[in-house]
Amino acid sequence: MQAYWFFGALVVLQLLGFGHGARGAAREWEGGWGGALEEEREREALMLKHLQEALGLPDRRREENPASTAEGQGTEVTEEDQGDEEEEEATQAPPTPSSSPSPTPEDTITYILGRLAGLDAGLHQLHVRLHALDTRVVELTQGLRQLRETTGNTRDTVETLQEAQARAEREHGRLEGCLKGLRLGHKCFFLSRDFETQPAAQARCAARGGSLAQPADRQQMDALARYLRAALAPYNWPVWLGVHDRRAEGLYLFENGQRVSFFAWHRAPSPEPGARPSAAPHPLSPDQPNGGVLENCVAQASDDGSWWDHDCDRRLYFVCEFPF
Repeated sequence: MQAYWFFGALVVLQLLGFGHGARGAAREWEGGWGGALEEEREREALMLKHLQEALGLPDRRREENPASTAEGQGTEVTEEDQGDEEEEEATQAPPTPSSSPSPTPEDTITYILGRLAGLDAGLHQLHVRLHALDTRVVELTQGLRQLRETTGNTRDTVETLQEAQARAEREHGRLEGCLKGLRLGHKCFFLSRDFETQPAAQARCAARGGSLAQPADRQQMDALARYLRAALAPYNWPVWLGVHDRRAEGLYLFENGQRVSFFAWHRAPSPEPGARPSAAPHPLSPDQPNGGVLENCVAQASDDGSWWDHDCDRRLYFVCEFPF
């Protein structure tokens, strides 16, 4: 009886070795023997089962590793097959590292090239916008140039109109002075009843095409005195003339810069016959000129035509002279 047990054990070992060798060969040629390998495994499992039943041996593989049924399949997996599959998976597939793989030089170059491509696209967009801005600046510059040209033309037009208006005013003043005033030879005198300082009166006469009156000789002065007396009688009003000594005290000049060759200064009235002459000046009508450096402009009295020196900032009537 022991011999039978010994013989059965040898047979089982040979069958197991044969099965293991067959499975190793099947793993080497599983690419071309896929279906045959599965059939061989089923046949070996069936033979092993029959041998165990004939010898009455317990199924240790069932006790150690009960069979598990995969989802959707009814095949039984033994411990040995599971070990073989794990060995095969370990041989074929390397273990997957838990951490992410380090970048290769090719990945780095690809990343740099991608970033460069993005920068190039952004630079292209900037160039397009810069070109648009440059075009706009050129348009604005042209518009500004045209506006400046238009402004210059307008300024020239305004200056031309102002010059024409000034000429018209001068011509109108000259004609009015000669038509309404006193014509004497090649000049005309016109009285203005506006109160002005001596410099302002000169400016107004010049704007009307003339200047303050400048009687060149005794004949013109007498004619101007008659004109003023007739215009302002019965009152006595001092009227500005174009005579002054602002440049130097005692040096009287006309407004055109010529030196005055004759004078008609007011003199105090002489004492009555038989009365003693007085050394004190007349309180109401002293001899002229008497203002010194404080009175540098000359005005003509409208009653007798005499000259008086006054402060140039005093506001008086004035008489203009126009060429004819």
